[in-house]
Amino acid sequence: MATTTTTTCSTFGLPKLLHSTFTHNLNLSSSSSPPSSRNHPWLSSNPKPRTTVSISSCLVDSSSVKPASPKVSVQTRMWNWKGYSIRYQCAGNSGPALVLIHGFGANSDHWRKNIPVLAESHRVFAIDLIGYGYSDKPNPRELGDAPFYTFETWGAQLNDFCTDVVKDKAFFICNSIGGLVGLQAAVADPSICTGVMVINISLRMLHITKQPWYGRPLIRSFQNLLRNTPVGKFFFQTVATKESVKNILCQCYHDTSQVTDELVDAILRPGLEPGAADVFLEFICYSDGPLPEELLPQVKCPVVVVWGDKDPWEPIELGRAYGEFDPVEDFIALPGVGHCPQDEAPHLVNPLVESFVARHATMKS
Repeated sequence: MATTTTTTCSTFGLPKLLHSTFTHNLNLSSSSSPPSSRNHPWLSSNPKPRTTVSISSCLVDSSSVKPASPKVSVQTRMWNWKGYSIRYQCAGNSGPALVLIHGFGANSDHWRKNIPVLAESHRVFAIDLIGYGYSDKPNPRELGDAPFYTFETWGAQLNDFCTDVVKDKAFFICNSIGGLVGLQAAVADPSICTGVMVINISLRMLHITKQPWYGRPLIRSFQNLLRNTPVGKFFFQTVATKESVKNILCQCYHDTSQVTDELVDAILRPGLEPGAADVFLEFICYSDGPLPEELLPQVKCPVVVVWGDKDPWEPIELGRAYGEFDPVEDFIALPGVGHCPQDEAPHLVNPLVESFVARHATMKS
């Protein structure tokens, strides 16, 4: 049974642009109305009683949060995975191992405000999933008919990373679609994952099962248009600009002052590398695969769900249902925070990570 905590205080996935196109402009989903079990059958399960705990903003004063020690050095390294070069960042010499997993269109730099702080008492690794950041971006059309950029692929990559690089069990700290990657990895090999924190996990509202029957042909047609005609590359070119990236980030960050030039550059620059457009188009046409509500019942380790309640892409009204699954020990709402709390409000997220890990860690120096 999850405890629901509200933390009162003083993001990024490009497929949400398509979600907005389909669901808001074409009115194909119920996001403009209260969630119901008719539109979302997984909400119809009998809810378990919850304890609600409110934490006053005075208890989370950002001015009192200790900054990262200047002695913490963050290193960038490359790892060879099945012949592909994978970029990751690491810091910290002792303590439990954490692996930070970014969302769609992002990379390990999206954790730049978290790595040095967490590394003071943990061994921290942040990975660029294959296809993103400065990891290789193989053309999916050259890899056979089966989809390559899937949660199964990324889950396998994450578990292999823990085996080859971390060399230890690890906590998975995940944002957006990274949450599905972490859950998929935890289900695929329960011996590797100690616990999972999902932060504004993707609801996957473009999944075929979450769209009404009358909207599915339109979605499939538009996805085929993007993937199989020059329209897709043109669409990507309109998105992969500094102005567009900033506008998208300002949609999903409630505190838009956190959308800095540094952040825009961190997201945009690797997205301009060769192969990025093919990965982008492949994933936005990926309407199958696992859903959070399918993975959560299979997870054997503790899970914490964190949710910025001003997320315009993943409504907290739908996200609260994830707190009812047995592995979930806490559902923590962050009022006034958007889709990427780890970057928008790191002074709130970092202590939550430390607390979660402290409850379940087996220390290894």
